[in-house]
Amino acid sequence: MRTLLLLLTLLAAPLTAAEYRIQTLADGLQHPWGLVELPNGELLVAERRGRLLRLNADGSRTLIEGLPEIAGGGQGGLLDLALHPDFTDNLWLYFSYSQPGPGGTGTAVARAKLTGNRLIEQQVIFEQYPKTPGNAHFGSRLAFDPEGYLFITTGERYHSRDSAQQLDNHLGKIIRLHDDGRVPKDNPFVDRPYALPAIWSYGHRNIQGAAIHPGSGVLWAHEHGPRGGDEVNIIKAGANYGWPVVTFGQEYSGGVIGQGTHHPEMEDPVWVWVPSIAPSGMLFYTGSQFPHWQDSLFIGALKGRMLVRLTLDGEQVTQEQHLLSELDSRIRTLVQARDGGIYLLTDESNGKLLKLMAPL
Repeated sequence: MRTLLLLLTLLAAPLTAAEYRIQTLADGLQHPWGLVELPNGELLVAERRGRLLRLNADGSRTLIEGLPEIAGGGQGGLLDLALHPDFTDNLWLYFSYSQPGPGGTGTAVARAKLTGNRLIEQQVIFEQYPKTPGNAHFGSRLAFDPEGYLFITTGERYHSRDSAQQLDNHLGKIIRLHDDGRVPKDNPFVDRPYALPAIWSYGHRNIQGAAIHPGSGVLWAHEHGPRGGDEVNIIKAGANYGWPVVTFGQEYSGGVIGQGTHHPEMEDPVWVWVPSIAPSGMLFYTGSQFPHWQDSLFIGALKGRMLVRLTLDGEQVTQEQHLLSELDSRIRTLVQARDGGIYLLTDESNGKLLKLMAPL
């Protein structure tokens, strides 16, 4: 109940545009989803329709060739991007996507070496099991922790909500792998019969935001609730996060889901939104352009059409602030730039790449 009381008592204080300036770096992007900054300062953008673009320093765009077959449509397509921690030396680019196959589609992750404008030596390192019909709830955020482990977030594929509580599938789970797809020997369910060994945590609905805490090295994630009940969670090995047994949300028709908002054997969220803001993208800010934002947690909002800043005291949220509501845009992805600015992607048919900068 601590989370709910905080949510009810703290005000969402808006920030004025005088505290930042916005640069439009690119427009005309079709539902951009994933973004990485290359060592040379160029950017790679994943469009959900299945295109990978290099945004060159001169403002031009180059199509990157070599992607696998991708099942586009609905929430599916080419989704998140991540660079290997040693990308400068090995050129490994990771990408998540909706993969077609027997039974329907599922979240998959591949890696390939980016050489020039082509992907080579492609390897699929994760395939969600089982594939299911439908085109919703693919999750798909990628995050490397300080030890080099890769976390992959999934969704329960919407029509398979009860699967999130079962360990014999990858639906509604967070996955932890070595960089080449091998399962770490210390994953929590490696030795449990009938459990899939790649699972790190379970009981999730649809996780579209994940980030490593810069101080602790621990994964934080947020997930979409149904009608209300979006959550921010601190992810623990082997933990159950409740969906669909406990939730602060309700059926889209208005009915009750599960058994309430708390269960003694399940993890409580550290923050909840009721009504939903539809969170996507997640960033712990550590840059120098906004010193007063140091260690804040930033989250994009699709339905809420804003950028949310959460002020933290350890593992507690002490304040929520709203930025960029003047843009009236669905904010999909956040990436901290090397110069301390914040890159943002807007999820629209005429999507934009924006950069949040300190005032002049």
